[in-house]
Amino acid sequence: MKIGLPNALINQYYISFWKPFFETLGLEVIVSPETTKSIIDKGIRNTVAEICAPIKIYMGHVIELLDSGVDFVYIPRFVSICDDDAFCPKFLALPDMLNCAIPELKDKMITHHIVSDNDDIATLQNYFDIGKLFTNDKKLIYQAIENGRQKWQEYRNLCVRHKCNSKIANDAVLKGINIEKNSSQIKIGLIGYVYNIYDNFISMNIMKKLADAGVEIITFEMLEDIQIEKQLQRFPKKLFWTFSNKIIAAGYHFLEDDNIDGVIHATAFGCGPDAFIGKYLELDSAEYEKPFMTIRVDEHTGENHLQTRLEAFVEMLIKSKQEEMKNDDIILPYKEEMESAA
Repeated sequence: MKIGLPNALINQYYISFWKPFFETLGLEVIVSPETTKSIIDKGIRNTVAEICAPIKIYMGHVIELLDSGVDFVYIPRFVSICDDDAFCPKFLALPDMLNCAIPELKDKMITHHIVSDNDDIATLQNYFDIGKLFTNDKKLIYQAIENGRQKWQEYRNLCVRHKCNSKIANDAVLKGINIEKNSSQIKIGLIGYVYNIYDNFISMNIMKKLADAGVEIITFEMLEDIQIEKQLQRFPKKLFWTFSNKIIAAGYHFLEDDNIDGVIHATAFGCGPDAFIGKYLELDSAEYEKPFMTIRVDEHTGENHLQTRLEAFVEMLIKSKQEEMKNDDIILPYKEEMESAA
């Protein structure tokens, strides 16, 4: 049997658990391909115009998996992975929205509630009943959960201890690809949900563009839990949404970190929580004297404006650092190219 995992939304954060979990149960796991214009068009045709681009993309990936002939599509309902926090209402209602919008999904959707008191969702409470859908062997279900947990913890260790982004860490854990990291004198804190910054279509490959510019990128999943919690203490009340809390906490950590030269917020157009998260950080960035830029993305394409803004932002950071260090010999991979173009 084939089970499909949509390569969208929170997939980058948990695929290192889900893939070995289902494979241990004996299923062939099919991960939908990278987002394309065709995939997002499928999602747009089957959803309302007002919904945010990440949900449209997710819907397109589900349809893509169904078109590929999978027997099931795994669509969990994330409720909470932190005490007193919840997920965006679109996450909470995701199985219902998809069930109504895609008639072909009937009888093929595998869903359940995910509730945990921390990011580690690999618990019997969450996954024993899912395992029973495919086997009556309790030991095999326990082993599947444990195999998934070990791979997910390996992924998290690479992110936090070795400062790898989610894409690199997942490739290392699931595909055995050697870790290649970009090191530079310029460091940018890139904040944004994993489904915004790692989806090359919606982000217009922002990670690669920054890496090609010789920038070292730091993301929220590279931070320790204690660093996230420390930043959340500044608020009299946390936000309602778990990953929004991670994003805003990471943003303030980057603003305070003297090793971070600038902060970029990648946000999807129409995201309610991001609307005030971004404004908080934008206003306070002046107090920290830390350059801050917002990149809004949606289903529309057109990379020239993004390329121009990124190049200008990075060049500003370079010149600022040169002035600060009083050293004109700072070498970056593309510095000579930019100077010759000027």
